[in-house]
Amino acid sequence: MSNIHKTAIVHKKAKIGKNVVIGPYSVLDSPGIVLEDNVQIKGHVTIEGNVHVGEGTKIASYASIGTSTTNLSFKGEETFVRIGKGCDIREYVSINSSCGKGTMVKVGDFCLLMPYSFVAHNCSVGDFVIMTNGATLAGHVTIGDYVILGGLCAIAQRLRVGDHAMVGGGSMIQSDIPPFSICSGYPCKIAGLNIVGLKRRKFTPEIQRQLSKAFRITYKMGLRWSEAREQILTTIPQSEHIDNWVTFCSTSEKGIANYRKHKDEKPSEKSFSGG
Repeated sequence: MSNIHKTAIVHKKAKIGKNVVIGPYSVLDSPGIVLEDNVQIKGHVTIEGNVHVGEGTKIASYASIGTSTTNLSFKGEETFVRIGKGCDIREYVSINSSCGKGTMVKVGDFCLLMPYSFVAHNCSVGDFVIMTNGATLAGHVTIGDYVILGGLCAIAQRLRVGDHAMVGGGSMIQSDIPPFSICSGYPCKIAGLNIVGLKRRKFTPEIQRQLSKAFRITYKMGLRWSEAREQILTTIPQSEHIDNWVTFCSTSEKGIANYRKHKDEKPSEKSFSGG
């Protein structure tokens, strides 16, 4: 029912679904490996540990999945990796296993991880995420749904990128990136709402206007977050998307990224003051 190349090494206790393809010289030598139906593994792939790969996911040559974390506190405890369905994991991608007994690294459904992108221990990546070439996640990073991470960007430990956000190539992320926003730079700063992304995801004009108002209150009125939050809640009709913005900013432990003022903005406009 499956096509496993004669040179591939597959542990006899690994669970292999229907119509799975495993290419030449790939090594899947762990009993905790689960490949659901229609998974395609190209040649020279390494998968080890407790790794569950969802239906229809493709893993290209020289990818490394489930290898031990580089966290120096790791003592060999049992950890897990779960990759969703319909993902496309390209050449030389590395997804480490987690750190801490029973913890998991998670990659959601329908994600595209381009060559040389890296997911470290205790990370959680949402659905429909695109990690462009060389995008790097340090430990304990959380990425929301429909996020796009530009090439060679790096996200520091224990940070979050909210749903529908876009990070520019080469950026260094040192603060949380709110949902629906676009950012870039070293250090990374917020440039505005991800309007193109919102249109592609079929957000209504009214929702776009509400998010624009929430963004303006948060970043352009010189308010502390506690003041901005109160104004958002009292002046904008509540919706799941406004709730997403408010909840994300309210629960930030590292602080949300600052705003980069555009050259054509009026001198009287003030940017986010933090707090």
